[in-house]
Amino acid sequence: MLLGGGGFGLNSLLGGGGDTEPSSGYTQDYTQNYSQNYNQSGQNDNQGNQSYHQSGQSSGQSGIDISSILGGLGGQSSASSFLGSSVGSVSNGWSGSSGGSNASKLNTAVDPAARAKYTKLLGGGKDTVTIMVYMCGSDLESKSGMGTSDLVEMTKATLSDNVNLIVYTGGATRWKNDVVSSSVNQIYKIENGKLRRLVQDAGAPTMTDPATLTSFIDYCTKNFPASRNELILWDHGGGSISGYGYDEKSRGSGSMGLSGISKALKNAGITFDFIGFDACLMGSLENALMLTPYADYLIASEETEPGIGWYYTNWLTELSKNTSMSTPEVGKLIVDGFVSECNQKCPGQKTTLSVVDLAELEKTVPDKFSAFANGLSGLLESKEYKTVSDARAGAREFAVSSKVDQVDLVHLAYNLNTPESKALAQTLLSAVKYNRTSSSITNAYGISIYFPYQKMNRVQSAANAYNAIGIDSAYTRCIQQFASVEASGQAASGGTASPFGALSGSGSSGISADFLSSMLGSFLGGGTSGGISGLGGANSGFLGKGLPAEDISEFLKANRFDPSALVWQSVNGETVMELSEEQWSLVHDLALNVFYDDGEGYIDLGLDNVFKFTESGALIGTYDGTWLAINSQPVPYYYIDSVVDGEHVTITGRVPVLLNDARADLIIVFDNDHPYGYIAGARSDYRDGETETVAKSIDELEIGDRIDFICDYYTYDGTYENSYLMGDTLIYGGQEEISNVTINASSAIATYLFTDIYNQTYWTPEIP
Repeated sequence: MLLGGGGFGLNSLLGGGGDTEPSSGYTQDYTQNYSQNYNQSGQNDNQGNQSYHQSGQSSGQSGIDISSILGGLGGQSSASSFLGSSVGSVSNGWSGSSGGSNASKLNTAVDPAARAKYTKLLGGGKDTVTIMVYMCGSDLESKSGMGTSDLVEMTKATLSDNVNLIVYTGGATRWKNDVVSSSVNQIYKIENGKLRRLVQDAGAPTMTDPATLTSFIDYCTKNFPASRNELILWDHGGGSISGYGYDEKSRGSGSMGLSGISKALKNAGITFDFIGFDACLMGSLENALMLTPYADYLIASEETEPGIGWYYTNWLTELSKNTSMSTPEVGKLIVDGFVSECNQKCPGQKTTLSVVDLAELEKTVPDKFSAFANGLSGLLESKEYKTVSDARAGAREFAVSSKVDQVDLVHLAYNLNTPESKALAQTLLSAVKYNRTSSSITNAYGISIYFPYQKMNRVQSAANAYNAIGIDSAYTRCIQQFASVEASGQAASGGTASPFGALSGSGSSGISADFLSSMLGSFLGGGTSGGISGLGGANSGFLGKGLPAEDISEFLKANRFDPSALVWQSVNGETVMELSEEQWSLVHDLALNVFYDDGEGYIDLGLDNVFKFTESGALIGTYDGTWLAINSQPVPYYYIDSVVDGEHVTITGRVPVLLNDARADLIIVFDNDHPYGYIAGARSDYRDGETETVAKSIDELEIGDRIDFICDYYTYDGTYENSYLMGDTLIYGGQEEISNVTINASSAIATYLFTDIYNQTYWTPEIP
């Protein structure tokens, strides 16, 4: 049993005849603060992050069957035609490329409509450069010394007298060097291979306060005037809604949203050659549009950054050799150094970085963006929600497990395939002057955007943020319309989903069509939350925006996934589930979900992208009785995505853990070079409201790190109860083995998790 100290261990979990020998283990009650808010209202921990429709063997089995993965589902069945290509010629976002890659191509052309650059280069190496690095150390420094590592890289650069490299430090409870203070903020100049302290005590203002950033810019402008100024913001990033920064010493202060960054830059009163973010997720259109009054170029990442961050030594040295080097060329050096170092030191982790011409984007994108947004609204008002939902679900998504709802805007536009979207895509590609990614990611063209799908409780926050920074109201309207239909679809299906039906043997259920209209009227009027977790009066102002309740009701009645059809049958000696083509067209995701009955409740072992179809298009109900293990210990594993680029396949998943007593996810990668999988790193997972930003990944675990695996636990009535430690503590040794082991068949419960076009989830009955 799990609760009361009885212990659930490997002897009970592993079955006879497994791939490994059973070993002793136990489960500790996990009731400390780490578990709070980890899995609210019984929702599965990884809803929305399930299979992206790659077929083949379980990723933890003995090797990847490349042929089966490359074959996917294409052409095999009616189900495959919908799952594999539900957005026309675009295969749901994770394979290949849709509109031609712009990676690794330096574009030196400038659209004639672009405004003049703020920074006028003197040429001939006569320019002076002041580079301002705003380094909010946060837990990236206190836990892993990431700030110190980058400071060391800066000191190794050969800097000329015409380059002033000024660093503002703070925001960390501890610095892993004996120079930088953790009690007060300071200012340093990198000079002659060392840190020369310029300001011993700058006080301890919160680094996510715009006034603090303004004060640093003012200091640099006054003391180090130059012909070109560069600003780099170093720390966590949360993207379009959360913005930049997590000050570990001021945990309740929140991040610096885009409006806060704008305020800081406006008050500083100067313009920059480029503004860069050595932080996650800041390569968004919202950020770029906000920055156009303040800089000529943006250098930022669409995806979360590996922990090593930018590589500073080489580009600083090269810029010192020629301080009149063009900004796109400087940006190319930064991007190439970052991606190359990440490929070498943290292979398997997704890496993106791009250089965006803000002077061009400012003049060429707004009209195209407005037309794109109006076109989206037109589709929704014409009851073409499914077209938009398919395009959104198939677009390259970033920080998938964090559900920040940022997708590549060019890829989304390609998926929609309308005249307005194609015009926007081409304009954006012109404004992105240089873009590179790692081989583990495709369809990342350099500029992302917030588009709600995984979570709807941030739509109102987005609308407020957009209003503050002047984002086109047409786009605000269209995402509110989309979210209103999605929320209505979830409410019409019973609201927050639970695996209770699968665990009890009854499957999932929904609301009757007869009750739909009356229920929606109350829901869209704000009279009820519709049973949707996280949605309430304070964040539901988008409901009913621009779309009449009767139109939404009519659409939902005509486009409802029917969970009563999720029934296993025996056909020709095979267990199958048959759905109509119409029903398959409403399915976005499909994943295997396995639970373990420990005698008092159910342990959620996670999700994997394992499914097969018959030639006639029926889902085959099969489970081989194995699950992913690390060093022979079964662990909760959640599939994230698959990338197929030519013959190269990369499958990524995560394992929830306590890493040295702090919440994190191990990043598990399977690829052609590592068919059995490996631990590519870890990423901090904030669950206690510390920050809404997303952490850079921890690139290399250290020998001796303590790893405790975390599982979600459900009672016999299907209610999520808590999260608990599972098995023994693993002491990291650097050569951990990923494998599949056989699970005790009498206690394992396997089910498939369907996700429909409203991002609503349904569990099938247990696979017989």
